[in-house]
Amino acid sequence: MTWRLKSRMEGIDRMASLPFDMQKKVFHELMAALSHTAYGQSFGVTGNITYADYCAQVPLVNYESLLPWVERTMKGEQGLLWPGDIKWFAKSSGTTGTKSKFIPMSRESLEECHIAAGVDLVAVYFSQVQSSRLLDGLSLKLGGSSRLNILKDGSYYGDLSAIMMQNLPFWANWRSTPPLDIALMDEWEAKLEKMAQHVVKEDVTSLFGVPSWMLVLMQRVLEITGAERLDEVWPHLELFVHGGVSYAPYKDPFTDILPQSGINLMETYNASEGFFAMQDQLGEEGMLLMLNQGIFYEFIPMKEFKGRHSTCIPLEEVKLGVTYALVISTNGGLWRYILGDSIRFVSLAPYRLVLAGRTRLFINTFGEELMIDNAEQAMAIACKATGARLVDYSAAPVFMSQSDQGAHQWLIEFRQAPSNLDSFKLSLDQALKSLNSDYEAKRYKDMVLKAPVITVARAGCFHDWLKSKGKLGGQNKVPRLSQNRDLMDALLAFA
Repeated sequence: MTWRLKSRMEGIDRMASLPFDMQKKVFHELMAALSHTAYGQSFGVTGNITYADYCAQVPLVNYESLLPWVERTMKGEQGLLWPGDIKWFAKSSGTTGTKSKFIPMSRESLEECHIAAGVDLVAVYFSQVQSSRLLDGLSLKLGGSSRLNILKDGSYYGDLSAIMMQNLPFWANWRSTPPLDIALMDEWEAKLEKMAQHVVKEDVTSLFGVPSWMLVLMQRVLEITGAERLDEVWPHLELFVHGGVSYAPYKDPFTDILPQSGINLMETYNASEGFFAMQDQLGEEGMLLMLNQGIFYEFIPMKEFKGRHSTCIPLEEVKLGVTYALVISTNGGLWRYILGDSIRFVSLAPYRLVLAGRTRLFINTFGEELMIDNAEQAMAIACKATGARLVDYSAAPVFMSQSDQGAHQWLIEFRQAPSNLDSFKLSLDQALKSLNSDYEAKRYKDMVLKAPVITVARAGCFHDWLKSKGKLGGQNKVPRLSQNRDLMDALLAFA
């Protein structure tokens, strides 16, 4: 099995070395499919359309503008967004609203994108770690909490992880833990407990999941076993694949419990809409952009971002160090879809990127242009400087009044409180200044922005807020930055 997986590296290397050829091939295949859909025909798309004409004829969309087409598909109409049948819909709550999104998934997007990328990830790992014994043990996968639900006449909806687990190759499920009857439980808190009780008896060699929720599960495993580190429970643990939120704020608490001899970390960038990138060099910054799995990419410079009225550029025109909003066309029937994520390239040969955050997750109330990547880095610096450990946090503006300047309020739940809260606030503020010149300018002599306001949340605050919204689960996250006070005021009610 390991040999078969390693054989996939030839295709991955070819993709990395011929990025434009790969994207050109994907584009033509997608346009041929789009020309046979009601959506494509409504915009006059033909199979031989050029990229320039595609931009001119087919508008940029977000989920809300695509929703009527999705709803019709969910009611049973076919051939609207994709020429084949759409029978799966990945339910995603997103990070900003209470209304769920239902992302259509074709057989092609499931098999040629999500599953194929997952197999490629293991192949990349084996190519990097020649002595790996990964498949001697089991993979612990912490995914969403919804079973597949029957929608209509053989179509289904559920978390992406539920759809994936129902369709993985036999060997992937064979080497996974816990069993599906636990992995797909609906009640999240009971599921975590059952998972912990089950997996302590297994020989786990790898972990897959969102860092915040995985940390909760791992701490419960240690409580059950009385161990201090995970290698006392699983002596062959060698890999942790993480994604969904930044690993930086959780690095120190994981360092406390992961094997002291070291563990390999791999970051992934995937969502219900597709699997976009994976870390292909262990220990190095950046994730390799996946260019041959049915996704065509466009990019909007964030400084020029105007939502659906923006102008896109193709892969050939991107530059290092510029933050871009990501636009995708996929073999799942999403066309010029603004994903809502922002990225930044750290290499152009091959194309490797880092996540900069969500296009909606920033604070620019006072012209400070504070992006989520600034916040994540600054929080990690402040934690390291003061010995703090995080559970979660969220920030929002404190608006100016006639008698006072504005500020940023940070609601933070600590797993381990800082040695001194004033020192933590100072470290956070200084880190933000060093990372963001606009923030530094607005903080000059407190003329526009005062020092951050730190509010310490009680234990369980963010968990209880998520629970109140019905959003407990591995794919749900608390928005880290907000432009207004709505979320902050709601969270303070639980704080």
